[in-house]
Amino acid sequence: MTDETVPTPAAGLSAKQREKISFIWSVKETLRDHYKRHQYQDVILPLCVLRRLDCVLEPTKDKVVAKAGELGPDKWDAATDVLSHLAGQPFWNASRFTFGALLADQHNISRNFHAYVRGFSPNARDALLRFGLPNQIDKMAEAEILYMVVKQFAEIDLHPDVVSNLEMGYIYEELIRVTADLSNEEAGEHFTPREVIELMVNVLFADEDRLLAPGKIFTVYDPACGTGGMLSVAEEHLRAINPSARMHLFGQEVQPESYAVCKTDMLLKGQGNAHIAFGDTFTKYGGDETTSPAFAGKQFDYMLANPPYGKDWKTIEKPVKAEHAQLGFEGRFGAGLPSTTDGQILFLQQMISRMRAVDEGGSRIAVVFNGSPLFSGDAGSGMSEIRRWIIETDWLDAIIGLPDQLFYNTGISTYIWVVTNRKRPERQGHVQLLDARDLFVKMKPSLGNKRNELSAAQITQITQLYEDFAETDRSQVLPNSAFGYRKVTVERPLRVRYAITGEAVRALSTASPVVKLGGQADALTEAIASLVGSSFDTLADLEVALAPIWTKVGKLGAPVRKAVIAAAMVRDPYADPVKTNKAFEPDPELRDTENVPLYEDIDEFIDQR
Repeated sequence: MTDETVPTPAAGLSAKQREKISFIWSVKETLRDHYKRHQYQDVILPLCVLRRLDCVLEPTKDKVVAKAGELGPDKWDAATDVLSHLAGQPFWNASRFTFGALLADQHNISRNFHAYVRGFSPNARDALLRFGLPNQIDKMAEAEILYMVVKQFAEIDLHPDVVSNLEMGYIYEELIRVTADLSNEEAGEHFTPREVIELMVNVLFADEDRLLAPGKIFTVYDPACGTGGMLSVAEEHLRAINPSARMHLFGQEVQPESYAVCKTDMLLKGQGNAHIAFGDTFTKYGGDETTSPAFAGKQFDYMLANPPYGKDWKTIEKPVKAEHAQLGFEGRFGAGLPSTTDGQILFLQQMISRMRAVDEGGSRIAVVFNGSPLFSGDAGSGMSEIRRWIIETDWLDAIIGLPDQLFYNTGISTYIWVVTNRKRPERQGHVQLLDARDLFVKMKPSLGNKRNELSAAQITQITQLYEDFAETDRSQVLPNSAFGYRKVTVERPLRVRYAITGEAVRALSTASPVVKLGGQADALTEAIASLVGSSFDTLADLEVALAPIWTKVGKLGAPVRKAVIAAAMVRDPYADPVKTNKAFEPDPELRDTENVPLYEDIDEFIDQR
């Protein structure tokens, strides 16, 4: 994508949505001499949000401003509920400014724009500040393009009677995708393709009859919510199957820009009451700024996440290890800790800690990982112990292998883990493995590393395979015991004979215990050399031959005697095993380990090898 081109909107968008996206993106022509390509998002995303909020608040603006004038600026935040009621929205702006008012006073547009941002309700203002919008206002003012940029956005009609919340969500998601592609974020860290989210939500909600209950309220949580796509798709899916049900959204994000995008996306889609906390999920506090982590003590009905892949957690190592050691299973990490080079499975442990009790309805989790949590770590390691804990508690429901090249910024293979503490009766004690690695269609054109995508038909097919829970060429159903194993050390007996050769004599002459003999060293090596050509089947036979030498050379310590024996030792697979105290002596050079499945007898397993 070059600076001269407008991005090609993804397939599936309407003509009206494509038109809006192209018009918004055209603002880059004003920015290009003052911003680098990956910086366009710093202006386009927050200004798009502002224009939408400006349009949404227009019908009630005068009432809100009048009430705000009575209260005074120092009481605005405390009167959030009152002002939201007057605005008819979960957000408001108490300043006298709109896009039109900003354009009416060109000479003071920078100062007025700052006042406009400060006039928003805390939830909207927080997101705009995380975008770094005040700095962008100053930068555009200094470059003398602020008025022009505001004017361009003012020409974009984003009124709700023209663009619905759902349409606005699609438009904004597409802008997020384009800017994520330009900014080249780390793998999986910024944006999850919508069709991957749709598959995760489909599987998460599969056979969930309780979702059909009229007027029911459910909660969904994403501990690494990024720009909020998973939360939004979950809410949309519920609304589609049960318009009378409601879903309360909860998420946490550590990247300021992603957090800002998520918060503002919720506002644009009419999800302004979503609970999105800023800060590190494992160590930082959020939400209401209390002394507890964000949403502490709260359990959720459904949870989804796409944690960052292969990202180390050394910066939070101390508090996480302290919680593991001090709280054990009373905390989040009782089962163990992965290597500090890859912390993605910590997010799954976080989600498991937020599961509802079974007698309260239980919880279902869908999380997408790369191969590391599935394959890395020997038996007994932190990663292996975490897997063992999840499987032995019968929480691992299914693993779905996805095609590679599905994500915009990485081509690696990924896997969806489905985890729940309320398996259907027929699924209890088992794990389903679904192979969907070749279920994809090629994209034309590709988008970054994303060359493949899941079609709607393929999403339906994979979901149906999960629901059927049957053995097919794509689906395996295995008992939990098939995933457990013991790491067994396999010893082989030491088999040696002894031979005095010229090479053995030379090796002996340089051995440290012999060198330390000083004048005795030459006498010893000459005496041993007299036996060159001799061979002995056992150590006892060698000792008989060495007895006269020990007498002739004089008193020698045990280290020297061991050096002589070591020099003469020859490993021979056809020699008799060496026994010490009636037990076979192991050969450390042949020592090996085997991972023996829990359901197999160790001796039978070894005999088959």
